Amino acid sequence: MAGTPADAGDDGSALVVNFKGNPADKSKTGGWFSAGLILVTELAERVCVIGISVNLVTYIVGDLHLSTSAAANIVTNFLGTLYLLALLGGFLADARLGRYLTVVIFAIVATIGVSLLTVATMLPSMRPPPCSGFRQNHQDCEEASTGQLVLLYVALYTTALGAGGIKANVSGFGTDQFDCDDPEEEKAMVFFFNRFYFCISLGSLFAATVLVYLQDDVSRDVGYGVSAGAMAGAVVLLLAGTPLYRYRLPRGSPLAVLWKVFYSAWRKRRLPYPADAGELHEYHTSKVSNTQRYRCLDKAALVACTAPSGGTTASKGKPRASTENLCSVTEVEETKMVLKLIPIWSTCILFWTVYSQMTTFSVEQATYMDRHIGSFVFPAGSLSFFLFATILLFTSLNERLFVPLGRRLTGNPQGLTSLQRVGVGLVFSILAMAAAAVVERQRRESAIRRHHNISALWLVPQFFLVGAGEAFAYVGQLEFFIREAPERMKSMSTALFLATLSMGFFVSSLLVSLVGKATGERWIRNNLNMARLDYFYWMLAVLGLINIVIFLAFARRHQYKVQQPELSCNGERELKDCKRDAEGKMDIV
Repeated sequence: MAGTPADAGDDGSALVVNFKGNPADKSKTGGWFSAGLILVTELAERVCVIGISVNLVTYIVGDLHLSTSAAANIVTNFLGTLYLLALLGGFLADARLGRYLTVVIFAIVATIGVSLLTVATMLPSMRPPPCSGFRQNHQDCEEASTGQLVLLYVALYTTALGAGGIKANVSGFGTDQFDCDDPEEEKAMVFFFNRFYFCISLGSLFAATVLVYLQDDVSRDVGYGVSAGAMAGAVVLLLAGTPLYRYRLPRGSPLAVLWKVFYSAWRKRRLPYPADAGELHEYHTSKVSNTQRYRCLDKAALVACTAPSGGTTASKGKPRASTENLCSVTEVEETKMVLKLIPIWSTCILFWTVYSQMTTFSVEQATYMDRHIGSFVFPAGSLSFFLFATILLFTSLNERLFVPLGRRLTGNPQGLTSLQRVGVGLVFSILAMAAAAVVERQRRESAIRRHHNISALWLVPQFFLVGAGEAFAYVGQLEFFIREAPERMKSMSTALFLATLSMGFFVSSLLVSLVGKATGERWIRNNLNMARLDYFYWMLAVLGLINIVIFLAFARRHQYKVQQPELSCNGERELKDCKRDAEGKMDIV
C-alpha cells in the first residue's frame, strides 16, 4: 500500500484507498468479510494475552517461588505495560505507518514474544528446583534468581509491545472497512463494536479453558506454544486479506497538532478574544463546529498582528497579519475533543483495577479452595471461564434484548448511550467487590475454624459480576473514545481508551504495595488464610462508590460530538447559522 500523510482528502478526512494506493472500490473492498479477517488478529491476540495472564500468577508462585504480592504485581505490571504501549502503536499508525502496517508489524512482534515465553517455561534452567508446600512455608523454598527471571521478563514485555500495538489499531482498522455515509454500511457499523468484543471474548474463553488446562495438566510450554501458533496463523490470514481491505492513509502526528494548539494559545494568551468568532482562522471553512468549552484555546486561531520591527504591536508603521503559530478552527476544535475525553477517561480507571483482581488474587484464592467436580480437579485459572462466558452472554443479549429495550425506554437508536453503558459497568464492578469480600471472609473462616475448604465455585459470582460489567464498560468505553475523538486521531483515541486499562492495572499494583506497607502485610500475605484479603476487597468497593459519583458528574456535563452539521449548509452565512443551531442541539448525558 502506498501513500503518505499528504494524501489526505481536502475535506479533512483521511483518503480511503485500496492496497495499491488508488481510491477504494466499495464493491471489491471492505465490508464484513474484510472486518472478519481483521478480527481474527484480535482474537489471536486475546488467546495469547489471556492465556498468559489468567494463569501466570500460579506459575510465578508455584514454580518460581515468588511471594503472592510479587506475583500479582508482575501480572498487573505486564498487563499495564501492554495497554500503555498501545499509545505507541496508536501514535505510529496515525503519524506515519497507517493502521494496517502497524497491526502487521506488531502482530509479528507478539508472535516472537509468546514464542520466547514458550522457551522460558520449557527450559528447566529457567526456574528453581521444585519445592512442595511453598504457599504455607515459603522460607524453605529457593526463589527464582534474577538470571532465571530475565528471559521471562523479556518474553512478557516483548509480547506486551506486540499486543499493545495490535489493540491500538485493530478496532479502528475494522471500522475503516465500513462507509458511514452509506446507509447499509452505517447500519452494519451499529453492531461492529459489540460483535468485535463478542469475537475477542470467544478467544479469551478458549484461553481460560483449553489453554489453562494444557498449562496445568500437560505442560506450560505446550500451552504457550499453542498461543504462538495461533498468533502466527493470524498474521498469515491478515496478510492474505491485503487486497480486500480499505485503508485510510495517515495524516501526520496528532500529537504535533495538540502541541501546536497548546503552544499557540499560550503565546497569544494576552490577546483579547475577537468580537465575532468568524474572525478566527478558517472559521467558515472548518469541518468542525466552533464550541464555547475550553474557549481559551480559541486564541490559537487568532490572526495576530505584528509591527514591521517584529513586535506584537503596531507602534511603528503599519501592522501586518502574522501566520506564525497560527492554528485553524478545525485543529483547535479537535484538541478540545481530546480534552473532553479526559474526565471520562480518569473515572474509568478504577473499573480495570477491579478487573485485575480476577487475574491475580481471585485465581490465588481458588488454589486454597476445593476445586473438585466429581473426580476431576479443574485448574484455578479456569475460573476465568465464568468471566468470559458472562461477557459472551451479555454481548449476545445486547443486540437481541438490551438495545431494543433501551430504544423503547430512551428513544435512542443505540439503546443505551456509550456513557450509560460505562455507568452500568461501574455499578457491576462495585457489586463484584462486595461479593468477593463476603466470599473471602467465609472461605477464610471455614479454613481456619473448621479446617474445611469450601468449593471454589463460590467465586463464580464475582467473576460473573465483573464479566457483566466488562460487557457494558468495555464496549461503552471503546465506542465513546472512537466516536468522540477526531477522525485523524482514531488510533490515538483507541490507545487513550486502552490507557485506562493500563492505569487500572498499575493502580492495582500501587494499591497492593501501599496496603502492604500500611497494614504491615496483614491484609495481603503469601498464606491467604493468615491474611485479610476481604478488607482489601471492601476498600475497592468503597473506592468504586466514590468513583461512580464523580463519573456521573462528568457524564452529565459531557456534550456529544456534533456529526458535521455544517455539511448540509450552503454559503458562509448559512454555515455560521447552522453551526450555532447545532451547538444548541448537543445531547447532554
